[in-house]
Amino acid sequence: MKRLTVFCGSSTGAHAGYQEGARQLGKALAKRNMTLVYGGASVGMMGVLANAVLENSGEVIGVMPKMLEEREISHPNLSDLLVVETMHERKAKMSELGEGFIALPGGPGTLEEFMEMFTQAQLGAHQKPCGLLNLHHYYDPLINLFNHMADQQFLPENHRSTILVDHDPESLLEKFNTYQPPAVKTYSAKDKQKGRGK
Repeated sequence: MKRLTVFCGSSTGAHAGYQEGARQLGKALAKRNMTLVYGGASVGMMGVLANAVLENSGEVIGVMPKMLEEREISHPNLSDLLVVETMHERKAKMSELGEGFIALPGGPGTLEEFMEMFTQAQLGAHQKPCGLLNLHHYYDPLINLFNHMADQQFLPENHRSTILVDHDPESLLEKFNTYQPPAVKTYSAKDKQKGRGK
């Protein structure tokens, strides 16, 4: 894997450990010669992550829509900054460039970006790994929700188990290296009649 897309917030959050985790991930990416693809901002968790990669001689590609270029303050020192027209184009470009997807702590936008990539993986639109860097148990409620979805048969267990989770950046990247995509979800004619997935 040479390029990793990371979704994260434009704020730094309430816990200093979130920023430290972002720095550790940035260092790990640079050490592994993996290019970071992210939202392009110089503020918040995005800025912390990008700076950590750049300070360790790594490569960073930012993708930012015009409407946010001034609001999120685009990073001036990136290896490359791609300015697109819409949020939809931003996600599409980040999906295209990345060979895997990690979510750091962030808000609704971070969650929406991660969920779209995970949904596309479940549908077979791509076979790239999706992971949560669960710093200071930030994503415990979401993990519990995924477990509830699986228990209630709205999320197949073989897809639930493909959500890679770790609190340590190096360990999470190792899981990405050994990732095996599941079989694509299909529906039989009988299931279609009953409105159930298989």
